[in-house]
Amino acid sequence: MLNPVDFSGRPFHFVGIGGIGMSAIAYILAKQGFTVSGSDISSNRITQKLQALDVQIFQGHHADNIDLANAPQVVCSTAINQQNPEFQVALANGLPILHRSDLLAALIEQFQAISVAGTHGKTTTSSLVGFLLLKAGLDPSIIIGGEVSAWQGNARLGQGKYLVAEADESDGTLVKFLSHIGIITNIELDHPDHYHSLEQVVEIFQAFAKRCEIVVGCIDCQTVKEFIHSDITYSLSDPTADYMVSEVSYTPSDTQALVIERGKALGKISVGLLGKHNLSNVLAAIAVARYVGVEWQAIVDALPDFVGASRRFEIKGVQNGITFVDDYAHHPSEIIATLASARQQNTTSRVVAIFQPHRYSRTHRFLAEFSHSFTDADVVIVTDIYAASEPNDGKISGLQVSEAIASVQDQVHYLPTLKDVQAFLVQNLQSGDLAVFLGAGNLNQAIAPTIQELTH
Repeated sequence: MLNPVDFSGRPFHFVGIGGIGMSAIAYILAKQGFTVSGSDISSNRITQKLQALDVQIFQGHHADNIDLANAPQVVCSTAINQQNPEFQVALANGLPILHRSDLLAALIEQFQAISVAGTHGKTTTSSLVGFLLLKAGLDPSIIIGGEVSAWQGNARLGQGKYLVAEADESDGTLVKFLSHIGIITNIELDHPDHYHSLEQVVEIFQAFAKRCEIVVGCIDCQTVKEFIHSDITYSLSDPTADYMVSEVSYTPSDTQALVIERGKALGKISVGLLGKHNLSNVLAAIAVARYVGVEWQAIVDALPDFVGASRRFEIKGVQNGITFVDDYAHHPSEIIATLASARQQNTTSRVVAIFQPHRYSRTHRFLAEFSHSFTDADVVIVTDIYAASEPNDGKISGLQVSEAIASVQDQVHYLPTLKDVQAFLVQNLQSGDLAVFLGAGNLNQAIAPTIQELTH
């Protein structure tokens, strides 16, 4: 049941406002003129940006962070435990408690929403859609799970009628969204902490699709093709798709392809994103842009300028001939796709994969798949598992992950801590190496110190 949101002027207080999803919604509300406050364990670049919009930020979670005199609506995400002192104060005082998805669903209904769903590729695809609409002069609003330089962050409030938003399946809340257009990039089991089977995931996506006026689906994913009724289809290879490509060329610096729309060649594109998975994301964005009336030439002109979202094969620096890449990949399929892109970019030198497993439940469930996900890497480093608030049930460890990978390929090293990783990289990286940091946790915090140490 969707909790009602009061947009009459009642304040909003976000518990965990520094998170990538929470902060995006807080930003939109602040730009709309609402009184917004929030708390988080620590300050970061995102919370500082919100403070510049007069959002009151509290460090740490404390009961007195909530201004009872103004009785705010209290916003939480699935990550917030009900024992949180701010949640408890809201509960004890009868304040409205909203899930992040309730608020996003209410915002979606203010616009003609384009909701981007799928197990993988949501952030890149939604960023691409937002970018194409922005460059075409449609002035969209945007709420995504990554930071994009074109709008200096993870959110944008425009004056146009479209809102581009990610629809996250991790906790099933995407079924709340009533969207004009829904994109489904692919469907896999990725959150075994919430779903017991792929069938459950499919049911959630089917429920999401039923709440979209138009569904845009990737039929390269057999599950989407079989179980989702798509009004517009796209594919890298299926000639029955509404949008497909031919004459594809993958180079170390860009991807080029001829785009075909319902059997007719539109023309060639060039985009600075690597790998088949990213070309698929581009095709999804093109399908949506064309549906809302964007001229082909505007798409062709815009795509070369798209630089991607943060933590999506993001080059963080080059030192001593070594390139450092930060990537959010944490599911076996994502790792395979990311390392294929890395190999494509670095055909003559080593690809060094540094992997931080994310969540005990995911790591345990997909151990066999992880063991075969690193074939495009010459060297693999595995750290301890990033818990992401999950308790350690003792069923799986980082050492077991490294042993599973080592059963398939050579040059695998188990380095439990970020300091261990940093010390190893400083001693062992060579000029020409492409060092790819893989994970949704805090592994990327090791990148800057490693680069700094290599300068000495």
